[in-house]
Amino acid sequence: MQPGPRNLITDVAGLRVGNAQDDAVKSGATVLVGDAPFVAGVHVMGGAPGTRETDLLAPDKLVQQVDALVLSGGSAFGLDAASGVVDALRAAGRGFDVGGQNVPIVPGAILFDLLNGGDKIWGENPYKGLGRMALSGASTQFELGSTGAGAGATVAGLKGGLGSASLVLESGLTVGALVAVNALGSVTVGEGAHFWAAPFEFGAEFGGRGGADRHDPGKEPQHKPLSGENTTIAIIATDARLDQAQATRLAVASHDGMARAIHPSHTPYDGDLVFTAATGEKALPDPEWDPLRLGHAAATCLARAIARAVYEASPSPGDTLPTWKSRFHQPGY
Repeated sequence: MQPGPRNLITDVAGLRVGNAQDDAVKSGATVLVGDAPFVAGVHVMGGAPGTRETDLLAPDKLVQQVDALVLSGGSAFGLDAASGVVDALRAAGRGFDVGGQNVPIVPGAILFDLLNGGDKIWGENPYKGLGRMALSGASTQFELGSTGAGAGATVAGLKGGLGSASLVLESGLTVGALVAVNALGSVTVGEGAHFWAAPFEFGAEFGGRGGADRHDPGKEPQHKPLSGENTTIAIIATDARLDQAQATRLAVASHDGMARAIHPSHTPYDGDLVFTAATGEKALPDPEWDPLRLGHAAATCLARAIARAVYEASPSPGDTLPTWKSRFHQPGY
């Protein structure tokens, strides 16, 4: 396996990503949209999720494809980002046909970034507009770090961010990850600069520091969290032809990547969630073993994307935490 040409989730053909953020609010939204509807699944392992239209992604539900997926900051307010995407897609003629009415299907998930130093005293919920803006800018190329849903994200001791990575399997199938990292846990080992995801790094995509020589894997969180203040939300995409049950199973397997890259993960105070998106461009060359290979690749991509999100974070006025680069790009580290 090797990263795709962009090392982004958009190495899966037919997908685009758009980001929008409000720098004063220190929050934003990210949209993954397909050139055509795609099969989607979801799996939640955190104890404090915030979601929209995830029930319809179960394999036994009527709607088998969606038009877009949305990741957003803003806690419950951020669920409105999907409304802006729905409006714009309907205006473009997209959506599930119900008696001649187009109803765009846009599941979404949110993270909690209301205590990150931004101005949250708004007169009108800004997230619907941010969702619409993110969709309008969707492209195969997009920035990582402090942008979109990761604009105001944090992790233990550092700014979080938006990350992405991809892999092309020997079979020719492509897998990509997109993630907004806002975790209770830490993505680095102890007090040092080394990422927990270091064993899965390709080249120097998040600094090339390698693994730490010594660490304390049993180190407990250093602050007492409040319910709902965290959450890492992700999308795994592939060009494989999967049904909704297979897409759901891929989401389950992908959570291994979150556990590899964030310590601890899946806590009662995180709403950790993974969506999957399968465009169906390529049949499974080996239907017996390819689901296993896809799950392994997806977990690897997600671990790398999490580290890239934090590595690429950039500073801005009013930050309550340093970025990885501002803390560790110094003599002695």
